Amino acid sequence: MTSTAITVGSIDVRFTATIRQDDTPGGWAVVTVPASGELFGTRRPVKVTGTLDGQAFQATLLPQGDGTHMLPIRAALRAATGKGSGDEVAVHLDQRLS
Repeated sequence: MTSTAITVGSIDVRFTATIRQDDTPGGWAVVTVPASGELFGTRRPVKVTGTLDGQAFQATLLPQGDGTHMLPIRAALRAATGKGSGDEVAVHLDQRLS
């Protein structure tokens, strides 16, 4: 872990991203967290809380193998925000849980 990596506790990470969704049945809807491997100091899963377009969520960021993580967006959260594949969303990560 680098000395500048964000550790467990309160965080303030904000970014906008476009929702991507796999075309296969049951495909995940995700956004990519930019430079997250460097930001969190790991390429392993990271549990976080935050908001997506103002709607609260808790999720596990999953490594993509390229130094970034993907944030899975559950159907209920997409419905609450009225957003889907191809839409831009504002993400605020406010707590690192692991």
